[in-house]
Amino acid sequence: MRMGLENSVVIVTGAANGIGLAIARTAAAEGVGALVLTDRNGPGLEAAAATLGSTDRHCVIADLADKAAPPAIIAAATARFGRVDGLVNAAGLTTRGSFRTATPELFDQLFAVNARAAFFLMQGAIADMLGRRAAGAIVNIQSMNGHCGTPDLAAYSGTKAALATFTRNAANAHMADRIRVNGINLGWVARCIDRTNGERPAFGGLDAVSGAKHPQIGNGAQRGQVLDGLMCRPIFAQPDRVVRHYVNDALAHQGGEADRRA
Repeated sequence: MRMGLENSVVIVTGAANGIGLAIARTAAAEGVGALVLTDRNGPGLEAAAATLGSTDRHCVIADLADKAAPPAIIAAATARFGRVDGLVNAAGLTTRGSFRTATPELFDQLFAVNARAAFFLMQGAIADMLGRRAAGAIVNIQSMNGHCGTPDLAAYSGTKAALATFTRNAANAHMADRIRVNGINLGWVARCIDRTNGERPAFGGLDAVSGAKHPQIGNGAQRGQVLDGLMCRPIFAQPDRVVRHYVNDALAHQGGEADRRA
């Protein structure tokens, strides 16, 4: 059984590696109609896109810290494919910053990418869906840190709490419009970018490039379950048919709690 994405145009942010790339690959394997892939890493984005086989795709190099990036991404999607059916906000920064160490510059950068950009991408996608009176789906990659967070991720945790609120608000506001909005609350996940930068694994990343194991991810089957949760059928497939049953869902992986408010 496929997810019903064959005729869908889906935007995926942070698509050069990690969770974004993993989602793009999963969508491509499911026969998605078209993908709009965006990342600030141009060469990495092109390399990632080359792994998606014959899937119709369009790459948009953009830095989400730039206020102009979200409307430019939406405009690129509609110019190339005529519409936006789905949005996955997977991009995010996990730079450390505690109440002892965070600076105003770090705070602003984290909120610009993790919260502001996601909000205005949601705004653009919802506007397109409403303009066409069409159903749609949005999935936001959240974090268990949004409930509190470790001390060195205080500023980051605030951005994920904001994203969770945006998710609930949009889900409630646009339920009757057949626009389903859900979030995935991830726990600790290893990413290739963390190792190459010498960082310890951070919340909100998946090593989609090497598939390397992490103590809390486990074997390949368990990692597959994480991917299935990111693009699971009840959340993302056929929004006009199941919107009443899966709205405002915060699905938690890595031992977290599931919070359903359908």
